[in-house]
Amino acid sequence: MKNKLILSSTILIFVIIFVVFYKSLKDTNIYTPEVKFNNNIPTFSAEFLLSTDKLSSNTIFERDKYYLLNIWASWCVPCRDEHSLLMNLNKNEKLTLIGMNYKDSKKNAKSFLDELGNPYRKIIVDKNGTTAIEWGAFGVPETFIIYNNKTIKKYIGPLTQENLLEIQNLIK
Repeated sequence: MKNKLILSSTILIFVIIFVVFYKSLKDTNIYTPEVKFNNNIPTFSAEFLLSTDKLSSNTIFERDKYYLLNIWASWCVPCRDEHSLLMNLNKNEKLTLIGMNYKDSKKNAKSFLDELGNPYRKIIVDKNGTTAIEWGAFGVPETFIIYNNKTIKKYIGPLTQENLLEIQNLIK
């Protein structure tokens, strides 16, 4: 009788553990931050990657034009994966690509662009990551579509072929 009770208790405990683990498999632990659209872009000053000039965000973004701001780094593997899509987007005359090099050395960033090509009209440097944080970025790569100095779309992670089609439809 005592052995049956121990066996039943053991089986019951394993069933409970199994149910708890099975239910936890369905719960996602991925944190996706809330993205607010039609927010004014942050005001910032930075330096260019390919020159020693400094700039203000007021001089980059003009009204009635679409911009794609891509936050990237040479050490970022997903940035390398999405780079060919950015090269493709660069061919669209209605869209101006701006790069923000994130927590990277100028030497490594230039080597990255020399190897894969430069899709950006302008590239700004964010050495310590504070400018990206002001934009609401949580990592690299992240991409913002800007129109009339407002963020109208944000992509977290590397761009995909579906994102490319969505961006092209958005800027028509």
